[in-house]
Amino acid sequence: MTTPNSSMRQHAPAAERNREPILAVLERVLPATGTVLEIASGTGQHAVHFAAALPQLVWQPSDPDETARASVAAWTAASGLANVRAPLALDVRDASWGIESADAIVCINMIHISPWASAQALIGGAGRLLPPGGVLFLYGPYRRGGAHTAPSNAAFDEQLRRRDPAWGVRDLEDVAALADAAGLDHEETVAMPANNFSVVFRKR
Repeated sequence: MTTPNSSMRQHAPAAERNREPILAVLERVLPATGTVLEIASGTGQHAVHFAAALPQLVWQPSDPDETARASVAAWTAASGLANVRAPLALDVRDASWGIESADAIVCINMIHISPWASAQALIGGAGRLLPPGGVLFLYGPYRRGGAHTAPSNAAFDEQLRRRDPAWGVRDLEDVAALADAAGLDHEETVAMPANNFSVVFRKR
């Protein structure tokens, strides 16, 4: 990877808006110490914010996109944080994730902007990688009982499906069923701003 510099830092306004509400949940559900694998880290804004607030944890960002990984590396370099590792080139659909262990997995705003096969691979991989008691944290919009929770989510779902028919807002019950089959208990669902949800699973 090219040596990171500030010009490589991408900026997502949504990450600035949702980072504090997400952190409030992570502070409660993540382990006191250990390694947190972040799937689909995107710009890297979340990684450095959460790692700064939770210095007892080692944050392992990842993303399949090279430009995103460059942005993560640039944000990390600018932060000066020692508890953020170099981002992994990780696609959840690959047989190997390139990491031997993690105490928790965090995935924000991915499963609706990817095919259902990615959600299946994410949750199946979490079931294999996490130790007993390990946490899988998901964030994003979900349907509940087959229905959207807000008109804005229905419009967003239509927009996603126009971009790619394989994308779309998922049913939380379908995600929970995947988790159950992977040995993960659905522990908590937290309503978040802008009609999103934090969903917490824990490895049996």
